[in-house]
Amino acid sequence: MRGYGMYDVTRGLTLAIAAGFAGVGLWGAAQVGTQTTGRFWIAMAVVAAAGLLVTLATHVGTWTKGLRLRTSPTTFIVAFLPALVCVSWILLTTQPGSGWEEGRFHSWSSSLGIVGLVHSFGIWRGVLAFGFGVLLALSLDGVPASAPVDPVAADEPVAAEGRWSRRHRREYPADTGTRINEPVER
Repeated sequence: MRGYGMYDVTRGLTLAIAAGFAGVGLWGAAQVGTQTTGRFWIAMAVVAAAGLLVTLATHVGTWTKGLRLRTSPTTFIVAFLPALVCVSWILLTTQPGSGWEEGRFHSWSSSLGIVGLVHSFGIWRGVLAFGFGVLLALSLDGVPASAPVDPVAADEPVAAEGRWSRRHRREYPADTGTRINEPVER
């Protein structure tokens, strides 16, 4: 088995530091509180940022491996957007007081018969916000950095259309004098 030594130490320290910053953020969110609508949204944003930070810490070493971060469109659409709708719906419905659109979402939840479910999940608002930040970070992929584009290779032939790339337009040796794309007379 191959030993990873310094890699494991660096990764462990990076995660520990990220968890420490996330813990400080969660403590800060607790200090802000959720008594008013404004404080509630500030606290939820800080909690979501803590989840994002902890998960992004796993991507810290990607550039040292020749990778770059990219948003995975399919993951974003299939996983993140439905979570965005659900978490937003729950947080808007269960926000304290009469916050922004709270009555409207509560009314819609009642009409759909899901108000009990929404309030059951609403007990875990901080967990939902943290998970939302994690899911946002998980929609990023570490992929190889794109290689420089070779202009000759970029013009590849399309077999169905019978086109040739510039690479194939080389001349034959001087004794024939014909080009590769010219018809041969017989």
